[in-house]
Amino acid sequence: MRQYGDSTVYLIGAGPGDPDLITVRGREALAACDAVVYDNLVPGELVVSLPESVERYYAGKQAGRHVMPQEEINRLLVKLAREGRNVARLKGGDPLLFGRGGEEARFLRDNGVRYEIIPGITAGIGGLAYAGIPCTDRTRASHVTFVTGHKAGDRDDPEMPWDCFAAAQSGTLVVYMGVSEATDIVESLLSGGMPPHTPAAVVERATVPTQRVFTTRLGRLPEVMLRNNVRPPALLCIGDVVELQPLIEWYGGRPLFGKRIMVTRPADQAQDVYRTLRRLGAEVLPYPTIATREITERDVWANIDVISAEKQWLVFTSENGVRYFINQFTNEMGDLRRLGRFKIAAVGAGTARALKRSSLVPDFVPDKATVADLAKQMKAKLDIQDAVVVRVQGNLSDETVPDVLSSAGAKVIRLTVYETYNPEWPPGFKERLLANPPDVIMFSSGSTVYGFGRRLSEDEIQMVTRHARIVSIGPMTSKHIREHGMKVALEAQQHSIPAMVDEIVSYLGQETYEGL
Repeated sequence: MRQYGDSTVYLIGAGPGDPDLITVRGREALAACDAVVYDNLVPGELVVSLPESVERYYAGKQAGRHVMPQEEINRLLVKLAREGRNVARLKGGDPLLFGRGGEEARFLRDNGVRYEIIPGITAGIGGLAYAGIPCTDRTRASHVTFVTGHKAGDRDDPEMPWDCFAAAQSGTLVVYMGVSEATDIVESLLSGGMPPHTPAAVVERATVPTQRVFTTRLGRLPEVMLRNNVRPPALLCIGDVVELQPLIEWYGGRPLFGKRIMVTRPADQAQDVYRTLRRLGAEVLPYPTIATREITERDVWANIDVISAEKQWLVFTSENGVRYFINQFTNEMGDLRRLGRFKIAAVGAGTARALKRSSLVPDFVPDKATVADLAKQMKAKLDIQDAVVVRVQGNLSDETVPDVLSSAGAKVIRLTVYETYNPEWPPGFKERLLANPPDVIMFSSGSTVYGFGRRLSEDEIQMVTRHARIVSIGPMTSKHIREHGMKVALEAQQHSIPAMVDEIVSYLGQETYEGL
């Protein structure tokens, strides 16, 4: 553990919602931290993708309800730093713009804690950009004003000079946290002389694919918000720049735009699918229901090192198996060229791709990507009599491969290189899920289904799945889904993650994502 004097608290702006909008420096600092204290609007991917060893503290704040009061957040940051931890204080948008980052920085300085402020893209700039609204424009707005429409509950705020804002010419007014006060704000601006026909917009859930944008005139803004049931987080934008929105809007129109897709795959394996779904326009809900960690069986490795059979096979039935095997092989045996004596079998395209990332090409892949088909086709199509087969597996692997190949005369050595377990979701994540259930849930294995059942009660499962389409990677996973009382809407024909995504796009009646 670091000493107190070596610790730093990083006040990091996570951006307005899209996880790709965090800065390079923000990602670097986050990756170097031992603990993270995060707010309600921080993108979930930034939290679930952290190593298991990172401590997570939820400090979410919503109007009228604070999970952790600001004073307690301040004390927690100091406490963690004094215990020798590097701390990421992860805040939505920019930490110093209506984010109370300045208060936290002053408290850290007063307590002798080293800190660094890492700016972020604020919603008033990034959110409007995703809505197709520029803050300024050479012909329409030469200045922009950011203002909060929500008064803090723990002190008396100075009165907002709405009459000054109303009288300002050739500018843009951007109001944060103004949903509940929209009627009063509009009345104040109209009373101050701002014309009721002034262009106005509201941007809800800015920079995420469930973003909604409504443009109107100032006098009708509260009515439009009420009719469309606008809820926080949302920005109000008032000024002539709003008229440019139809001309430069760019964010919508992708195949899965606006769909909320829950991914239950382990977070450390899900980065590619997160990115793919985002490129297709989906809002990714990162809720891993399983995770893996390495197991090393050195006595088994010793037996593998002295194999002398003429026919030797390595059998891989998961990408995890490949990943952990390669890592352990280099640690235990040192040189990948020693794999040259083995032929390699892979259960399907995903496992084959994992092998190719280590410059290994499988000698055999079955027609169907199931463990049962792999075992049966190896027995039927290959000469494995008297072969030694190293079955690379996890702790939950069944006996299908050993049983079938042993019956064909092979000697099977079971090499367990990882174990699967059910991780806890970070604090506050379940509440987010229940408040905004998914449109689609992806299950990539039976164990992800089992983990889903471990994280939620029966009533909560009903709430989360009531309106969701459930997508399965293959028959065995579908069987587990049905055993848990859920209905399978789609089953991937090729039993792979890309095939699951293709099925989702096709089912929703949109063009394929290929080539995007």
